[in-house]
Amino acid sequence: MSVFTPVTPEQLSAWLQQYCVGTLVQMQGIAAGIENTNYFVTTTGGSYVLTLFEKLTPIELPFYLGLIAHLAQHGIPSPAPATDLHGRLFSELNGKPAALMSRLQGQEVTAPTPAHCREVGSTLADIHLAGQSYPGRLDNPRGPRWWREAAHKVSPFLDAGRAALLHSELKCQAQNRREDLPRGPIHADMFRDNVLFAGSRIGGVIDFYFACIDCLLFDVAVTLNDWCVHPDGVIDMPRAHALLAAYHARRPFAAAERDTWPVLLRSAALRFWLSRLYDFYLPRPGELVRAHDPEHFRRVLELRIAHACDAPWI
Repeated sequence: MSVFTPVTPEQLSAWLQQYCVGTLVQMQGIAAGIENTNYFVTTTGGSYVLTLFEKLTPIELPFYLGLIAHLAQHGIPSPAPATDLHGRLFSELNGKPAALMSRLQGQEVTAPTPAHCREVGSTLADIHLAGQSYPGRLDNPRGPRWWREAAHKVSPFLDAGRAALLHSELKCQAQNRREDLPRGPIHADMFRDNVLFAGSRIGGVIDFYFACIDCLLFDVAVTLNDWCVHPDGVIDMPRAHALLAAYHARRPFAAAERDTWPVLLRSAALRFWLSRLYDFYLPRPGELVRAHDPEHFRRVLELRIAHACDAPWI
């Protein structure tokens, strides 16, 4: 959600003529995240979020936008993509594919409680259940193949200890495949800044642009590693148990998921350590760009390795 591709009010006003949303009143760049260009957009017809896709192509976008629309139609508090006068979910703006989404209500929670985590667990399970009827297919673009490629590129920047940790964990993950676990569409990035709370309830889940088909439990691990940890990466057990129990009440875990859980907590930490290393050392130029500290997820990974035997469960 950074601004890599600037858009002027005049350019946006002309582009909006393809939509039945009224005329432009105000626009503001969103300085968060690192993947796409985003603007808050207010028109005479309502409030929206404009996204220009910096990496995703017109071939890939139908999976993401179709999934978001599917989830919204099934009661998930996700954005509703607007269609243009030709019925399309996206079109070109300043040389990039762009989409207009409804702006959801709520605020990011920076200090979650067990009550927040219960809501997150229930909503994540609902996303997984609703996704089972979505026909789109897309393997995880940030899965094991990408891990290996990214590790090769960032390794020259690492000291010996970090390089050893990275390559040891890649070897461990290669020895623990997870093809036999329940699979389906996952969010894959359901961090605190991608969930909006309106009071005590979730008002919106946003930023589905890492969504893919993968193990449902991997999504749970990604979510727990952000929502249920202290600043030092240590798991907060009351929050973790609240999230897991609420998820399990909606979609009961399979026996095989229990056995694989500690490894998936590690793989979720590895994935985000690698992506943050990549974005930190190999950034793209852009306006209002915010890079995350990769050291946080290095610590998370080390903790998940050291405490694999006492990983939280229901």
